[in-house]
Amino acid sequence: MRKVATAAIFAALSATALGMTAGQPAAAAPSVNMEAVVKAAMWDPYKSDQSITPGSGDSVKAVEQALAAKNLLDKKQVDGHFGTSTVTAYQKYQKSLGHSGLAASGLPGKGSLTELGKGRYTVTAPISVGSKTSLDGKTVNKRTADMIAAAEKKAGVKFTITQGSYNAGGVGASGGTHDGGGAVDISVNNISNKTAAVKALREVGFAAWHRTPSQGNWAEHIHGIAISDTDMSPQAQAQAGDYFKGLNGLASHAKDDGPKVKKVTWEEFKRG
Repeated sequence: MRKVATAAIFAALSATALGMTAGQPAAAAPSVNMEAVVKAAMWDPYKSDQSITPGSGDSVKAVEQALAAKNLLDKKQVDGHFGTSTVTAYQKYQKSLGHSGLAASGLPGKGSLTELGKGRYTVTAPISVGSKTSLDGKTVNKRTADMIAAAEKKAGVKFTITQGSYNAGGVGASGGTHDGGGAVDISVNNISNKTAAVKALREVGFAAWHRTPSQGNWAEHIHGIAISDTDMSPQAQAQAGDYFKGLNGLASHAKDDGPKVKKVTWEEFKRG
């Protein structure tokens, strides 16, 4: 009887040490919603305050805690706000994995987010941009192509792509926004209602604007950035940040002159 009692006491103490009550399963690892983290990473660095993007706080905090555990982020910055300090810390983490260029921009991708979470959290709601494909002879990824198709259906018009994504060193006037994924320029030659076209693009998850020659050294066109595309360039990320702030995405950072819609990502649009 003494041996049985000793064993029972040992089991109870072991369970307590593991943060469990004897007879209960171990607590599940916390989850990190990738959609929420990436949306915060697109929005938070451009805010004038430390506010938390709705629905992202817990997931961002778990990522920040993992970065702090690797001594890449000061514990004082673990606050659920994916600001510039968190971007810099995540960029250092990406570089520690051997990434460079756009793969080390500080914007979380599925691979690095999962690797960072080993032993700490699991990743839910993953974002996939898919493989590269072609629209009107211009390179985009599958996620962007699907978004364009949905916007065309909404607008009732076929878009003609004049500049796609992954076009590093391409059109100089684009200022690097097309270097990575998620960026498109659309001809307006066959579009009679440009406002409706921009609205349709925004409703499926693009930060989109009607650009005119009076704004810069370019022909009239519609410019779109697919929000939460994890391949996008830092310049495109800044435009997405401007869009969330109600600005025009240009160097002037003037007030947004486009149609007002509820700002959503592609994934949110698909869920309705």
